[in-house]
Amino acid sequence: MADDEKPSLLYKVKPVGDRLPAVKRPEGHVHFRTKMMWVIVILVLYFIMSNVYVWGLDQEKSLDIFAQYRTIMAGASGTVLQLGIGPIVTASIIMQLFVGAKIIKLDLSNKKDKACYQSVLKVLVLVMIFVEAVPQVFGYLVPSSTFEGMFGTSGAKLMIILQLFVGSYIVFLFDEVVSKWGIGSGISLFIAAGVAQAIFTGTLNWYPVDTSNSLSDYSLTNPPAGTIPKAIYILMNTNSADMASGGYEQIFLGQPNPMIALVGTIAIFLIVVYLESSRIELPLAHGKARGARGRYPIKLMYASNIPVILMSALLANVSMVCLLLYTNDALSGIPLLGGNGNLGHFADGSTTATGGMAWYLSTPQGLTDWLLPILNPADYGNGHSVVQNLCHVTIYMSIMVAGSIMFAKFWVETTNLGAESVARNIQRSGMQIPGFRREPRVLKRVLDRYIPTITILSGALIGLLAALADMIGTTGNATGTGLLLTVGIIIRFYEAVGREQMMEMNPMMRSFFGGEE
Repeated sequence: MADDEKPSLLYKVKPVGDRLPAVKRPEGHVHFRTKMMWVIVILVLYFIMSNVYVWGLDQEKSLDIFAQYRTIMAGASGTVLQLGIGPIVTASIIMQLFVGAKIIKLDLSNKKDKACYQSVLKVLVLVMIFVEAVPQVFGYLVPSSTFEGMFGTSGAKLMIILQLFVGSYIVFLFDEVVSKWGIGSGISLFIAAGVAQAIFTGTLNWYPVDTSNSLSDYSLTNPPAGTIPKAIYILMNTNSADMASGGYEQIFLGQPNPMIALVGTIAIFLIVVYLESSRIELPLAHGKARGARGRYPIKLMYASNIPVILMSALLANVSMVCLLLYTNDALSGIPLLGGNGNLGHFADGSTTATGGMAWYLSTPQGLTDWLLPILNPADYGNGHSVVQNLCHVTIYMSIMVAGSIMFAKFWVETTNLGAESVARNIQRSGMQIPGFRREPRVLKRVLDRYIPTITILSGALIGLLAALADMIGTTGNATGTGLLLTVGIIIRFYEAVGREQMMEMNPMMRSFFGGEE
């Protein structure tokens, strides 16, 4: 922000954010072992909190309105992590949109403006916690009768909101601990941890699908829930004639955890690993030390996985709003919007859209949700025509690709990954591109040939891969988007660990990577 420009109005909100509980940034360099310790501690605490159920909640009568987005929301239904990372990501979306559209006049390359941005973001996170918690508690999270007897109906609901508020803000603080004292992003690690757990249990779970009677009550209609145990059980208890008439179909397509989902999981993993290794490398040479050379890699997946996280969170919030307008007693009475099936139609007791705009924007749940109804509507019909199913797939894929491109551009510009920021980092490190003058403007012009184009391409690829992965399906109902994110997160965490070790061995590299002095 230039000295002659009028300060943003958000500076009036900044004192409020500064007074909120926050994690203090380390004053100097944090040792690699200390960073790894904080990452492990936070992950352990996250798993503990994902098993702390909300006090006074009737688990049987309550509905999870984010059920289809649960893995990528990094939360656990019915626990203090019910909201997961939803409020944090939603607040980030709003701030990025406002900054990117110049509605909020903040220069994130300026330290004061960036500090203001972070303070206002904390305030907005608190607001979004209430925005997402209140509709759920007053419509879908039902207090138990005993709890209502203790505090009254309104008091019981307020107590549940308070627990969700505390749990969500603790997640926000966890993310700050990982970002400031650990390695990588806390949000990304929570997503990866939840998805990895879902895939592991979905692949190897030997308990039967229906455990209401006994944990050992197996049958061909109630086989083990895990992909591999289910396949072994059916093969061992079915003759060749029955296998040909329906056994193979049950193994490869039967829910839950069909074999085709495990194959898709492995395929998506290999594709993402390959794309993550694709890059353009710009040659660098030290301006003063002769013979000192290096390369600056510009990856094909330059925008990382953040754009698809933001896009998935946006679709989750659209689904929530449509559900509230259709089923909530108060909101369903709003003229034109309330109870409008064109916005979203939901069956009784379900939080998954069955029609309207919300259905067209919803995530396809594997091949049985869209491909088989198109190829064989008589046996696999889902209540929609072939044309409607084709429109569903096309609209969902188009929205994911276009939205991911938009968020990729915003993310690159707001996280110092743009051409101008990279040029400054290269100059500060004493490096330059051979054959060009050592000047940021010259470096920026060279980088402008690559970074803007690769940003759009990476956003489109990550959105397309996420959509395709969702359509193929995954084991453990981890969602294709969750799988895609997890693979990228693990790869980037591995690379971040490598950079940290490099900076630990050679402190001169800290300035190049933007680390602490």
